[in-house]
Amino acid sequence: MRQQFTSNEVIALTGITARQLQWWDERGIVAPGRQGHRRIYSWDELVTVSVICQLRRRGFSLQRMRKVIRFLQQEFGASLAATVSASSEQEYHLLSDGTHLYLRTSARQIVDLLKNSRQPMFDICLTDEVRRVRAEIQARKKTAVSERVRPLRRRQRA
Repeated sequence: MRQQFTSNEVIALTGITARQLQWWDERGIVAPGRQGHRRIYSWDELVTVSVICQLRRRGFSLQRMRKVIRFLQQEFGASLAATVSASSEQEYHLLSDGTHLYLRTSARQIVDLLKNSRQPMFDICLTDEVRRVRAEIQARKKTAVSERVRPLRRRQRA
């Protein structure tokens, strides 16, 4: 799988706007590499942007998003994408009640947490988010390859 993505590819894969992506870079939420003037995002940064997009859809503020990203970096030690990708048996779920953050890896842990919670919680399956981004990349690759093959087939028939 490719390890570098342009801003336009990140926008297409995550649904974020160009301005949001630029703003997050300016605020240091996600800090991509550079090639001249162009921002180049690693696989890890792409997954981080995707998770942040999920948080934004759930109404998280910038301050809360930063807290979540720091929490995930502390919990995983390594990058989010590397940890989730390396473990095919476990599913990682980020849960929050609006005040506290919880990282759970089993259905039993999630159920226990929900049973003991005194207020509503939301759940983001980090594993599903990594799979979704990976599947989107694969689908785009297949589309690009099939679009290149079609003109060749037309030339061969003529």
